[in-house]
Amino acid sequence: MSLADAVAIVMFLGVIAYAVFAGADFGSGVWDITAGDAHKGGATRRLIDHSIGPVWEANHVWLIYVLVFLWTAFPRPFVAIMTTLFVPFALAAGGIVLRGAGFAFRKFAGTLEQARLYGAIFASSSVITPFFLGAVAGAIASGRVPAEGYGDVWTSWTRPTSLLGGVLAVLTCSFLAAAFLAAEAHRGNDHALASHLGRRALVVGAVTGFVALVGVFVIESDAPTLASHLHGRAAPIIAGSAVAGAAALWLLWREQWALARAAAVAAVGAVVVGWGVGQYPWILVDQVEIADGAGASATLVALLVVFVLAGLFVLPALGYLLWLTQQDAWAATDELEADRAEEMS
Repeated sequence: MSLADAVAIVMFLGVIAYAVFAGADFGSGVWDITAGDAHKGGATRRLIDHSIGPVWEANHVWLIYVLVFLWTAFPRPFVAIMTTLFVPFALAAGGIVLRGAGFAFRKFAGTLEQARLYGAIFASSSVITPFFLGAVAGAIASGRVPAEGYGDVWTSWTRPTSLLGGVLAVLTCSFLAAAFLAAEAHRGNDHALASHLGRRALVVGAVTGFVALVGVFVIESDAPTLASHLHGRAAPIIAGSAVAGAAALWLLWREQWALARAAAVAAVGAVVVGWGVGQYPWILVDQVEIADGAGASATLVALLVVFVLAGLFVLPALGYLLWLTQQDAWAATDELEADRAEEMS
């Protein structure tokens, strides 16, 4: 393994983490906007606020991590990506900002109408952001980012593989979120809500599997280089993802919420890993290989040192935060929030 490959791998670990943890957060917006009116959807929205409140900003650490590694370790591919795909990146960034504003301001809205407005901004942005990030991934994977940059501003990310990437990103985020929320509702002793969200997870999981199956034919015709590797060395990983996804659906049917959540994470994580293995050794498919696009060796060594230091200082803090949100005392506050909401209504 070369030094450039090692840096690419540790960078891609951030992609996996962002897809799983931020994906579950983004997907919650789908269930927020489809929860119903203020009375019918109150329990779902309280659960969403309670579940993602402590971590929704922390998960953006992974996006920052990936972008910093990309522009530092692979400066020329970074320039090519940004000068070609600045439109979907700008839309995704706008979605992140609006999503945060909507999520925060909804809690302090002075009227029900304002709360609905901020809620709609939060929910719609939660769909916009993963769609355009998925479109970016599809554009890179289908070889539509030229090595010299300044590719077509529109067709580079509006072709079939990009649209498939955007749709799959939204669906997988929705599936993850429903599985996470069902487990959280069960842990908070709201078994009716857990069953409701579990049924929705079943439906969106089945739809996601169908779209992924159809997507095989899209990738074969639109991204042949990626398709050849997905059928080759990445095939066992993709098959593992399918098995994990089927297991997640079966566990949701059996109402084994915690195990279903773990299986959903495994399924989505395996899809992302399969994409990375399928794209290797390209940093820009059909344009620039990882070894050719890497920066100076001293920079790559420094980034590996940063990776180790981040693992020592950042990961324990994030792990502790996630551990706190999984404690019974934190889950019990759901009941207190529900009681307060009933008293105020």
